[in-house]
Amino acid sequence: MAENKGSAGRKPGMNVDTALVRELAEMLADTGLTEIEVEDGDRKVRVSRGGVAAAPAAFAAPAPAPAAPAPAAPAGDTPPAQPADDHAGALKSPMVGTVYLAAEPGADPFVKVGDSVQQGDTLVIVEAMKVMNPIVADKAGTIKAILVDNAQPVEFDQPLIVIG
Repeated sequence: MAENKGSAGRKPGMNVDTALVRELAEMLADTGLTEIEVEDGDRKVRVSRGGVAAAPAAFAAPAPAPAAPAPAAPAGDTPPAQPADDHAGALKSPMVGTVYLAAEPGADPFVKVGDSVQQGDTLVIVEAMKVMNPIVADKAGTIKAILVDNAQPVEFDQPLIVIG
């Protein structure tokens, strides 16, 4: 009766899913991320690597960092990344994972700069914990900028695509 009331009234110690923790740690190593957090109902697991634990409010700063290497990459069909301040209203990643611009390697990307999209159209896929999550357009419009590269690790709330 009192077994499922959370940690209140229980002795220290918790039932840890070590296989999940190991899988998250492997994902950190594979993606180069420094922290992964997952929630399942009232259970929350956070795995991080590195030394010192940061204050909880310090997590907001990492999002703009991936935009810095863009000038070194050849421009190709996509314009160079712009500063994060220019991306007000950009579609953002709802999770930590790896972003893919096409359904499979070698396939055409879901969208290119200049393409018209309708609300609900798939723009990219974010892989998280071996699950492919389609990220869809939240509004109709024209793709103004693609702010990520294929197979790039992304953070929660990181701008992905600008729709104008």
